[in-house]
This record gives sequence, structure tokens and C-alpha cells, in this order.
Amino acid sequence: MLKTDLGRFRVMGLLEGASLIILLFLAMPLKYMGGIHEAVTIVGSIHGGLFITYVLITLYTTYRIRWSFKWLFGAIAVAFIPFGNLVLDRQLQKAFN
Repeated sequence: MLKTDLGRFRVMGLLEGASLIILLFLAMPLKYMGGIHEAVTIVGSIHGGLFITYVLITLYTTYRIRWSFKWLFGAIAVAFIPFGNLVLDRQLQKAFN
């Protein structure tokens, strides 16, 4: 999966999506229900770094495989939706395999 530009993009998308899910469904409840404020600080920082990397890899992939802007904007939009990257990954499998 890591041998192609699209494969690397898919892996990065899954990592970024997982970090969003961990942030929303683990770290935030720990902060607001458990009083552990450091959970959001740590997981949020990791997620922020992964998000920036994801955007850069999205731009790179768009350039390398000549994606249409539909794919570019869709890939950026799903990064803000929990489980959105899983849906995008399925769409990519259907469209490019």
C-alpha cells in the first residue's frame, strides 16, 4: 500500500481520521468528564500535526496523479467529519482499483 502515491495518501488519511476519532471520542470525554485536561493537549497536538501532513500529502497526491478538484476538495472536507476518511477510502478503492 505504501508503494504508490495513492497508497501513501490512503494510509495518511486513515491515520488522520483515527486521530480525529481518538480526539473526539476519547480525549474530549476524558477532559470534560474526567477532568484530565492534558488528554486534549497531547492528542490535539498529535492530531494537528497529522492534519497538516494530511493536507500536504493531499496536495502532493493531487499534483502527482492529476486528481480533479472534486477529489481534492472532497479529501479536505472529509478530514473534518468523524469517520469521513473511512468513507473516502472506500470511494478511492472503488474508483482507482
